Amino acid sequence: MKPTNTTPTGSAVAFEEQFGRRVAARLSAGNLDLSHEVGERLRAARVQAVARRKTAPELRSVPVVVASGHAAVLGGGWWTRIGSVVPLVALVAGLMAISVIQEERRTDELAEVDSALLTDDLPPAAYTDPGFAQFLKTSDAGER
Repeated sequence: MKPTNTTPTGSAVAFEEQFGRRVAARLSAGNLDLSHEVGERLRAARVQAVARRKTAPELRSVPVVVASGHAAVLGGGWWTRIGSVVPLVALVAGLMAISVIQEERRTDELAEVDSALLTDDLPPAAYTDPGFAQFLKTSDAGER
């Protein structure tokens, strides 16, 4: 099932109520084996939990994601949105910086080759002459 993002109204509230009843029934079923003192402490804790739930209306405006029988509350707000965008901006800035640095390195390498060719004793046309390439091969073989 695809997750849906809804506010806890309608079916989400019904799901919460149904889930709460199932948890309460499961807890009550295990309550029979406990001593009276432990049972009373659990009952008092349940009453406190219900009282806290009724006094926390700000949880009602938080979005809920319901997927395959499970619910999760999502936090909202500007800080959460900014916090999710900052890594993306840092990634794009890093990729742009890498691109600029690589382009500068390529330019420096080409400038180095160009300056070596222009300051050499031979004219640049000599490097394109097939006879000169043959001369270099035979002179290297003769020196060895």
